[in-house]
Amino acid sequence: MTALLSKQLRLVCHPMTLVFLLAGVFFLIPNYPYSVAFFYVTLGIFFMFMNGREQRDADYNAILPVRKADTVKAACLFTALVELCSLVIAVPFAVLSARINPNGTNLAGLDANVTLFAIAFLLFAVFNIVFLPSFYRTGYKVGVSFLKASVCVAAVVILDVAVTHVPGLGWLDGVDTASCLRQLPILAVCAAVYAIMTLLACRWSIKRFEKVDL
Repeated sequence: MTALLSKQLRLVCHPMTLVFLLAGVFFLIPNYPYSVAFFYVTLGIFFMFMNGREQRDADYNAILPVRKADTVKAACLFTALVELCSLVIAVPFAVLSARINPNGTNLAGLDANVTLFAIAFLLFAVFNIVFLPSFYRTGYKVGVSFLKASVCVAAVVILDVAVTHVPGLGWLDGVDTASCLRQLPILAVCAAVYAIMTLLACRWSIKRFEKVDL
């Protein structure tokens, strides 16, 4: 698995995939829907799978002494690593955003707080459960798979924008210490949902790709 992950990084990973790991910089823009930053991460993942298709990665994997299931696991694991790295890298930008943008001033959605990272986990979970099994149904229809996933991701972005306008849920938009502590259970639940849905996406992808005739 280590060798397959190294192959993903060296041969499959598109340069823009790594660039979009810095999407947290969008947190510094006033009045911006910050969850869109995580959409760019999924765009980077799309570039990665598209690059793999153009480089005929599936054909290359077929001649390696590894199971088809292992190649899918490696791709899914690398996808999850990209998503989690983007979240870690976004944390300093969120802290800086909270300092330069006063509490509650983002008119286009959530401020850069704990709830936003919970939304990010949810966004990635939805993306993985739609994109990965759809792609591995054929192993090459990356554009159609990304389009399907993008429609679902857009619904999560709308949730980010809408939640700030729901009466009584103002604490979800807070960046002060008390509000962030109150938001932690939501983060934990969304992280658990992400883990479960990503594992399911990987399992379904393996089952579908096993039926593909390379």
